[in-house]
Amino acid sequence: MSDPSAPRVSLFVTCLADLMRPSVAFASLRLLEQAGCIVDVPQRQTCCGQPGYNAGEYESAAVLARQFIEQFEAAEYVVAPSGSCAGMVREHYPRILQGEWRRRALALAQRTWELTSFLTEVVKLDRAPAVVTELPAITYHDSCAGLRELGIKQQPRELLRKLCQVDVKEMQQTEVCCGFGGTFCAKMPEISAKMTDDKLRNATATGAAMLTGGDLGCLLSIAGRARREGIDIEVRHVAEILAGDLYSPAIGEGE
Repeated sequence: MSDPSAPRVSLFVTCLADLMRPSVAFASLRLLEQAGCIVDVPQRQTCCGQPGYNAGEYESAAVLARQFIEQFEAAEYVVAPSGSCAGMVREHYPRILQGEWRRRALALAQRTWELTSFLTEVVKLDRAPAVVTELPAITYHDSCAGLRELGIKQQPRELLRKLCQVDVKEMQQTEVCCGFGGTFCAKMPEISAKMTDDKLRNATATGAAMLTGGDLGCLLSIAGRARREGIDIEVRHVAEILAGDLYSPAIGEGE
């Protein structure tokens, strides 16, 4: 029988994890279960509406926001392996919804967490689901939305140190945008590429063999640029490292 006092979590997989990197969702699930949570994954979940919102399509974003609320508002906690998606729910849903929907959005926002902040601040995970040995030197990219909207900075570093015995090799300008910026990379590709090049130069200067972070959009952009430019650095989501999933191909490598 399940523990009636166990935290009950609904996992928001996110579009990018679902379509591009399902291993991030599975790693998140393992970490939450390791922390003693009872986890469900709502089957009808779709996008949180962030791409449309960032492009100024507020009406279409509001439609997706209402759909998200209907899918997740019964949850004790909602957890996402993405600071930008969690930030969309917590910070922006109440701005685009009115009346009763805004009240429901505010209530859900209080129960919505980014993965590493939930693991450190709510359930206080202190043991990894798998023993990881011989990790390479790692550097960490602080994604804009998670850092500035949710204050995600020390949480992933604390988990890497506690669960994996890894001290992050800090790069210069770690808090500067990597160039992805959602629709920004499509609207201004030359500027975006230059920003990603700067990020990669700072990352490799640390001597780290692996770059990690908490937002898959950033990591896909960085990994793609590294591959095109022939830069040898392994890119993985922090959830994969914490869960011990180091055997599947890194982002941008293999199938």
